[in-house]
Amino acid sequence: MRTIPASELIINNDGSIFHLHLLPEQLADTVILVGDPGRVALVAEFFDTRECEVANREFKTVTGTYKGKRMTVLSTGIGIGNIDISVTELDALANVDFATRQEKAQKRQLTLVRLGTSGAIQPDIKVGEFVFSRTSVGFDGLLNYYKGRNEVCDLAIEKAFMEHVGWNELLPKPYFIDADKTLFEHFRDVTREGITIAAPGFYAPQGRWVRLEPQDARLNEKIESFDYRGRRITNFEMEGSALAGLAALMGHRAATICTIIAQRIAQNVDTDYKPFVRKMISTALDKLAVLE
Repeated sequence: MRTIPASELIINNDGSIFHLHLLPEQLADTVILVGDPGRVALVAEFFDTRECEVANREFKTVTGTYKGKRMTVLSTGIGIGNIDISVTELDALANVDFATRQEKAQKRQLTLVRLGTSGAIQPDIKVGEFVFSRTSVGFDGLLNYYKGRNEVCDLAIEKAFMEHVGWNELLPKPYFIDADKTLFEHFRDVTREGITIAAPGFYAPQGRWVRLEPQDARLNEKIESFDYRGRRITNFEMEGSALAGLAALMGHRAATICTIIAQRIAQNVDTDYKPFVRKMISTALDKLAVLE
């Protein structure tokens, strides 16, 4: 059995994992992921009890209970790289023996639900709606670094998409990865399903043009017109693909739900979106509290 070197899995002097600063016993099986560290407090407001609060850099964590169910809420910060850190370290907390630096024989499955904000790219999706990313599209290339990538991705839709948009060979190859099917069915009555692009940036990777012109100014237009067996790409965000992909490779359940705060077609945005986010959090907590 492989012993993981100290340089590959860094454990702090207090026994906590390197970036998250969490101890294994501080992690619940149900984990809510948010981008903004300030949103951790918003989620934790709903908890009945709190057993620990830990913070390091943009990674802030509270573990407690909601309606009797133990949950952890963790902020990841913005972007795919932080998801790579967060999900890998959460899995290590669950499935690596820190004393021996070896994988545990009995694996622990986590339920990882990201609650985020997003911009819609279809005209019928309104600001304030909740979109469940039934499929996430990675423009970031992260999953391409991991063995087994093709086994968990939908290669047929990848091929169709790249042909439809005339994918630039200088960009990372996109990957299409489904959310956990159990979570999709569980949240189906409170969300609308979507195919969500996770972009490696907020500006040109999402088709925004401030001073630097995107390489393909028509890419969003081509994305919007893509249709695969009656399914359309619905929205942009920046983290969901890595979450879905890493979780699938590791054997965890994962999903991304986003509140729509911008309408890219109508070119409007609601900067006072906190009431929508609060409703999404409340709805998700209620659903997770009864999830088996």
